[in-house]
Amino acid sequence: MDRWLNRVAVVTGASSGIGEACCKDLVAKGMIVVGLARRENQLQLLKANMDADQAKRFHYRKCDVSVEQQVIDTFAWIDKQLGGADVLVNSAGIMLHTEILNSQSSADLRSILDINVLGVAWCTREAFLSMQRRKVNDGHVVIVNSIAGHSVPVVPQMSFNMYAPSKYAITALTEVLRQEFLNKGTQTKITSISPGAVDTQIIDTSNLSSLGEFPLLRSEDVADAISYCIQTPPNVQIHELTIKPIGEKF
Repeated sequence: MDRWLNRVAVVTGASSGIGEACCKDLVAKGMIVVGLARRENQLQLLKANMDADQAKRFHYRKCDVSVEQQVIDTFAWIDKQLGGADVLVNSAGIMLHTEILNSQSSADLRSILDINVLGVAWCTREAFLSMQRRKVNDGHVVIVNSIAGHSVPVVPQMSFNMYAPSKYAITALTEVLRQEFLNKGTQTKITSISPGAVDTQIIDTSNLSSLGEFPLLRSEDVADAISYCIQTPPNVQIHELTIKPIGEKF
């Protein structure tokens, strides 16, 4: 991680789960980190619980990634205040516990696509444009995907509704962005991380109690995998990494 010391990482979905774990991990490894989320009070708490040295290197900004203008304004603030982002971890995502056929609100289904897909596109675009303006040629974009973005698991009593389609879109988006980065002549890398089940707020564990043993990854496991990917040598790009808990049945 030496080449990332005191360089800037932006982490979306930083108020809980994988995003929060990434903020803690990257700050502990010497990066300057900007956590983005809608719940500003959770970001304040995250900073308050860091030791003094790490808290100095952690910044936060309230930002709903599904709102394009908020993303544009946030990355402009990062450029002005911190010199711009060199690493972006797209961790923001939602999953609603409903079925498409039973959903009474199109807004609920649309919100999944707005956050899980368009939010990634807006953030990646703004981060990459900032890198280009600053002639940063070795940046790294990480997208927190899911195994549901490659094959839809069959889990009794659970529908993946628009979540799985949004993650399939992310799988394709990662490859499209890789090609666009290549066509721009940049060495900026892009990585899709596809975890299995993770013990976060996105999973309703009460629905899993009847299934017996149901192994879960920790958020810290995924954060560790992300750190592994961004510290690879300059000639190595991990394009897709799947990480599952031991014993996962799908």
